[in-house]
Amino acid sequence: MSRSVLVTGGNRGIGRAIAEAFVSAGDQVAVTYRSGEPPEGMLGVRCDVTDADSVEAAFAEVEAAHGPVEVLVANAGVTRDTLVLRMSEDDWATVLETNLTGSFRVAKRAAKGMLRLRRGRLIFISSVVGLLGSAGQVNYAASKAGLVGMARSLARELGSRSITANVVAPGFVETEMTAVLPEEKKAEYKAQIPLGRYATTEEVAAVVQWLGSDAAAYVTGAVIPVDGGLGMGH
Repeated sequence: MSRSVLVTGGNRGIGRAIAEAFVSAGDQVAVTYRSGEPPEGMLGVRCDVTDADSVEAAFAEVEAAHGPVEVLVANAGVTRDTLVLRMSEDDWATVLETNLTGSFRVAKRAAKGMLRLRRGRLIFISSVVGLLGSAGQVNYAASKAGLVGMARSLARELGSRSITANVVAPGFVETEMTAVLPEEKKAEYKAQIPLGRYATTEEVAAVVQWLGSDAAAYVTGAVIPVDGGLGMGH
């Protein structure tokens, strides 16, 4: 059965691969984006997750086209990396507002429709950094760790209505962001990964798509690492 799926930040990188996986499964997929162009074959909705009115307008557009959102993937995120003594209030606030509060806004709005349907999937894209920590990423790590507490609380709050809430925590992934790293830095990172390579965006997307499927109906409150063993489940 074709479902209404919404992926925030779904026009590039991991978000795009996730959106494409749901399209391949036959779902009606909408993606939010702030710049660039949405992928073909999907409903593109301009949305800034730091703005509550923008989120409300985006959901109204998706619901009009595809019906209530049945699978939400909260993927939109930003980085402002720097050492803590150099980190400004704005560096901190921008990352937390987008990655954590933005995810709260879209999850809250999606839950409204899911409660009426008495079913739904909330999937949050975190990071191995949220579990292991990373020098120079105090803001990003805190925002990604916060998603775990949020998802587990939602799992308890919404479970009686057949709504699951889970977290996927990717490690290093082959994206435009990692492609520009110097070769020695890439080698250094790969040396820490038991599988000795980065993940592909498709490998992350496959896990997310599984969590959105009937096969994962009894999985909720879980944090699933897709990190080649880097975090060893932590």
